[in-house]
Amino acid sequence: MAETKHTDIRPLKDRNKPKIYIETYGCQMNVNDSEVILRIMQDAGYVLTDNIDEAGVILANTCSIRDNAEQRIWGRIEQFRLQKRRRNVVIGITGCMAERLKDSLLENHTVDLVAGPDSYRNLPEMIKAVTPDNPQINVLLSQEETYADISPVRMDRNGISAFISIMRGCNNVCSYCVVPYTRGAERSRDPQSILREARELADNGYREITLLGQNVDSYLWENGRKTDFADLLESVADSVPGIRIRFSTSHPKDISDKVIETMARHGNICRHIHLPVQSGSNAMLEKMRRKYTREWYLERVGRIRSVMPDCGISTDIIAGFCGETEKDHEDTLDLMKAVGFDSAFMFQYSERPGTLAARKYPDDVPADVKTARLNEIISLQNTLSLESNRKDVGKRFRVLIDGTSKRNAEEFCGRTSSNKVCVFSAPGYGIGDYAEVVVRSCTSATLLSRLADAEE
Repeated sequence: MAETKHTDIRPLKDRNKPKIYIETYGCQMNVNDSEVILRIMQDAGYVLTDNIDEAGVILANTCSIRDNAEQRIWGRIEQFRLQKRRRNVVIGITGCMAERLKDSLLENHTVDLVAGPDSYRNLPEMIKAVTPDNPQINVLLSQEETYADISPVRMDRNGISAFISIMRGCNNVCSYCVVPYTRGAERSRDPQSILREARELADNGYREITLLGQNVDSYLWENGRKTDFADLLESVADSVPGIRIRFSTSHPKDISDKVIETMARHGNICRHIHLPVQSGSNAMLEKMRRKYTREWYLERVGRIRSVMPDCGISTDIIAGFCGETEKDHEDTLDLMKAVGFDSAFMFQYSERPGTLAARKYPDDVPADVKTARLNEIISLQNTLSLESNRKDVGKRFRVLIDGTSKRNAEEFCGRTSSNKVCVFSAPGYGIGDYAEVVVRSCTSATLLSRLADAEE
């Protein structure tokens, strides 16, 4: 058979532009930040490429929330350096790891460029200034930067869902967390810029947006009048009635009745709240500086369910925090049962240098005990997720199709308003369509469904 030749059909003007390759690690905030970076770089004349071998600039937008995330990136940097040995390429690290490990990243010229989360506007100039003997660094944190005037280049190829950052930074200073040190203090965006971005997404055919912040419930804009998160949420819902709205992340100490009631009034605000509890032990919560008790958390969950019985609730849980006893661990399992979480992100405690916990408390829970406790938490959550999903068997849901099933490319997948994944066959439908489905069976992770029309 003759060799197939693939013709580069990109416009000549794009083929001649410098190319940038971006890898993104970590949370949704980092995804949104990569989209901001891409806009800045495109405005400076760069073109995004998926082929690392043709990129003149390679950026890794990084996460520092856990040690294993950083270790992955160190390994990836070594692979980037192989590119540098073969050709002239600028290697840059952006994001939280850049802020936290700036000195280590520049040692022995490991990378050419280090840019913290508030210095992305400077990237084009920094790249131009890089020489073999002149690596560039800018990790200054800002009290004002929100990138509110920058329209992100959406990197989600399906054009269905998009993120809108409504604020940056965090003021909570939980004892285990590096975010306040890597992203700085809290500052909120002008609500008009958020509404403008939401309308642009609606005009471009997007079907779902997620409002992002380290703690969305503390959003506050003051300009003659106060706009809190509930006010913003209502304004966005009214401004783009045809788009589903999600948000992340809420803080248990701050989520208000006003937010819960705003959600209940608007059909286009999804019935799902991610409410990280971290531990069910009051002793651990105090040591973590979470500023609420298990009793407060359970009261907030009760309030959510009294107003929105169909609201999905997910959480984050840390196993083996400093000084955690078996009783503390049992308190966490007990709280999980009391709430009946739909899903959870579950991790072993990973000490982060520079945090209050690293300075004040010994990381004294043995690794094998952390692993055993995490496995118990995961096992219980699998049971709780299965119980939650079984309650939905026979029910009808409106699902936004956002992809195909990983196991069967002929089936679609999508999420319910409560953020549960449905898998179903839907001839004649496509990604971006809404489908009415009926749940026929389930696993702990998936609602196995059929088109409602097929049931009639």
